[in-house]
Amino acid sequence: MPVLNEERHLRNAVHHILQQRYDGELEVVIALGPSTDRTDEIAAELVAEDPRVHTVPNPTGRTPAGLNAAIKASRHPVVVRVDGHGMLSADYIATAVRLLEETGAANVGGIMHAEGENAWEDAVAAAMTSRIGVGNAAFHTGGAAGQAETVYLGVFRREVLEQQGGYNEEFIRAQDWELNYRIREAGGLIWFSPELRVSYRPRPSVRALAKQYKNYGRWRHVVARYHSGSINLRYLAPPVAVCAIAAGLVVGAAVTPWGLVVPGGYLAAIVAGSLPAGKGLPLKARAQIPLALATMHMSWGWGFLTSPKKLARKVIASRREPVLTAQQAQ
Repeated sequence: MPVLNEERHLRNAVHHILQQRYDGELEVVIALGPSTDRTDEIAAELVAEDPRVHTVPNPTGRTPAGLNAAIKASRHPVVVRVDGHGMLSADYIATAVRLLEETGAANVGGIMHAEGENAWEDAVAAAMTSRIGVGNAAFHTGGAAGQAETVYLGVFRREVLEQQGGYNEEFIRAQDWELNYRIREAGGLIWFSPELRVSYRPRPSVRALAKQYKNYGRWRHVVARYHSGSINLRYLAPPVAVCAIAAGLVVGAAVTPWGLVVPGGYLAAIVAGSLPAGKGLPLKARAQIPLALATMHMSWGWGFLTSPKKLARKVIASRREPVLTAQQAQ
């Protein structure tokens, strides 16, 4: 579990691990980034309270570096990636271990089920679990079990992680995709199952959500440059929307009001799309869903469009080729 400024959710996240209905042994290894809140203090309390909890330093604060440090410090044959703001369902580990055995997969994962703790977070959660918000991504919206390109978090066979040399630490974001890409290229199976469910706490403000989705878009473009065959229409929709809305606003202001049809149409679409997404939520949360959707789309698209080529070149230079076992090479 790599953590940075997770004082709000860390204790609850760790308790969801320690309370798993799982017959085997388990340990929790927390990789501590340079937090500026009470994260380190809470982690120390958790270590003192339960001998199964350990910490390792992650001075860079980068997620892949923290993951590699925690994996190296752990000792069991199955490695479960967890986030500091993710709450595992009670049978998550037992189900994942069973799926590893049944499918022969190298990595299994499931649904990132966003759940808020206030009206704004409820709005973001609704946006993140709707098709108008994230398209047809199975780990957001659900779907049938089956082979996948990548999965949320992941439960791995240790031998596969060691074979591939762990996460590529140049991928500050999208490190899951890159590792799963290497695993698949080496012949390993990535398996999605809706049986696996993690409750995810959304970002607590518009600014934090915008930063998150700008980084998603920025690194998705890096991935597209790293592996040209990985892009599809779902990923291109946000940057196309940003360009079309910007052009419409300029034309509408400088040439003809007809240019405002595009941004107006987008606004109408997200308002209409927010109605089914917000079903069952209080009015205050439903009213904020269009803002959450627009923040996600525009930030992702802007991040994609402004992603620097030099970042992609740096990552490409760090490329690790998939490692085949002797049996796979034959």
